[in-house]
Amino acid sequence: MTVIRRLNCFDTPKIKKMISYLGSDDGEKFSKAITNEAFVMLHAILPLKYKFLPESYILLEKGEILGLITVVPTSGNPYKINITRLIFQQNLYDVGKRLVEFVIARFGAKGAISFNVTVDQSHDELLDLFMQGCGFRQCSYENLWKLDNFVPKSNKKADFRYCQNSDAKSISRLYNSELKNLYKPSLERIKDEYKEPIFAGMTNFYKNRYVLEEPAKHRIVAYLSITTSDNQNFIIDMSLNDGYDIPYDEIINFALGEISRKKTNYFAFLKHRQYTKTADDLEKYLHERNLNCIQTQCVLVKDFYRPIKQAENELQIFLFGENKVAQN
Repeated sequence: MTVIRRLNCFDTPKIKKMISYLGSDDGEKFSKAITNEAFVMLHAILPLKYKFLPESYILLEKGEILGLITVVPTSGNPYKINITRLIFQQNLYDVGKRLVEFVIARFGAKGAISFNVTVDQSHDELLDLFMQGCGFRQCSYENLWKLDNFVPKSNKKADFRYCQNSDAKSISRLYNSELKNLYKPSLERIKDEYKEPIFAGMTNFYKNRYVLEEPAKHRIVAYLSITTSDNQNFIIDMSLNDGYDIPYDEIINFALGEISRKKTNYFAFLKHRQYTKTADDLEKYLHERNLNCIQTQCVLVKDFYRPIKQAENELQIFLFGENKVAQN
């Protein structure tokens, strides 16, 4: 008999055995994260609008764990669900498909409107699982460029300040305005996604956020975030108003300066989102600086809508994102 249920504290020894092949550091971090999730049982009974922590589900057959999936609601928008972890026994792709379908059905019934996942472009089988098997569609790509031995052309730094919750509306407008029109329906963000979460200390990562204003108008023209989950590897992400010429050197100088104030030895990476209007300019700059792209991930999205209400005894009509024709 096959069962899919929420992970609990009694499952952790079996999960640790499943991931024993991982390196010592990765295995330790993974085990710690899974153990923490397994003990936070109260979170499971919260309505979707109040959820903020990861939740993991396992597929069992005859008492053996064959797979695991983890989902995390987007901070500030819990109706947008992120799939952050998928594990299954070698070549059991059907197990992965069933787990993905399970969380889509479970959270869709609770009111979720979209599901997102980023998959390394080299994993053809996994891409097929999500796209052919589960109806996800590929939006675009996100790349990570390692800022290894980065030497700026000048020592000037952009004059960023710390982000405040009152900036959230302006930042969401800035982010949405830099999206290419083709991707806006799927990738737009609401202002609450840029507010500091109430339970920020309980998340499994740490993020510093900054904004750059046009002095004369106090208009936000750039947003910068620095995120780390291990206090060793830092990911720099930025949103820029394409109407302003803000030197990338000055932005990176500022970000590296902020990291080095807290850490002497670290690794820094710049996120390059190919679905933005400035993506080509940023890529050209990165090549000119002889930096290396170390990772390319496909951004996959699945929209989930409730059936349109029809008169009794009539057919139910379902609308899914992949069938949309009109674009903004």
